[in-house]
Amino acid sequence: MPTTSLKLTDALKEKIAAIAREVAQTPHAYMVEAITERVARDERRGEFVASAEKAEKDFHRTGVAYAHEDVWRYIRARAAGEKARRPKAIKVPRSGR
Repeated sequence: MPTTSLKLTDALKEKIAAIAREVAQTPHAYMVEAITERVARDERRGEFVASAEKAEKDFHRTGVAYAHEDVWRYIRARAAGEKARRPKAIKVPRSGR
């Protein structure tokens, strides 16, 4: 595995060392885990944004949408463990897209 250098302030190095001791890790392991988590988070965010952009394009192309209240009703029922009917799609006229 290639080596990478990080330039850290003394204050940050001390914080990392202290926290790493508290969680029974070496400072190196702590930093690798932190960077790994950040990369994964940023990748998920990128996927989320791409999905939102695709959904927006699909909406503009098709005009298919769902009423906000219907979606929230469905989500709340499912979160409460209840069976719920899926919201009904509505068609938004081109002028409203």
